[in-house]
Amino acid sequence: MNVLDTIKQEHREVGALIDQVEPCEPGDDRLYDLAREIEEKLSMHLAIEERLFYAKLRDMAEEQDERVDVFEAYTEHAAAKSLMEMLKRGRKPDEKFKAELMVLGENVKHHVAEEESKVFAIAREYCDPEELDAIGEAWARAKARATNGSKKPSRKKAIRGTTPASRARTRR
Repeated sequence: MNVLDTIKQEHREVGALIDQVEPCEPGDDRLYDLAREIEEKLSMHLAIEERLFYAKLRDMAEEQDERVDVFEAYTEHAAAKSLMEMLKRGRKPDEKFKAELMVLGENVKHHVAEEESKVFAIAREYCDPEELDAIGEAWARAKARATNGSKKPSRKKAIRGTTPASRARTRR
């Protein structure tokens, strides 16, 4: 699959999650769940994109403006990572938490719009369709490895799956 199609698909998935944030009221536990899911999908996306896609474009871009566009994309990723770190501080999903999540969403949507116009244009200029397919296949493999490596039960599930008696046996 062409990497540009893969990236667009992942952008739409994260965008759909971001769109669910605004209707939530502060204090709604769904905000926490949305933040966790956005962070999970976005972290994997950013890591793979930087390693397989941006690095290639950075090295191929010949024009100074094109290199600036690629480095701008890297910088927008750094900003998103910083905002995601703010959300991991274990707070309640209050007004500040919702605001931070909405700012992350606004930044991601801005990044997506620029990436799909400027960065994709650079990719189309310097990569032939076979290269874009090869990057897409490498992306799918990297995502499968990352997804299989993170199939650990969540803390909530692990806690819910235990009983007082089984916890007591574990402590002995």
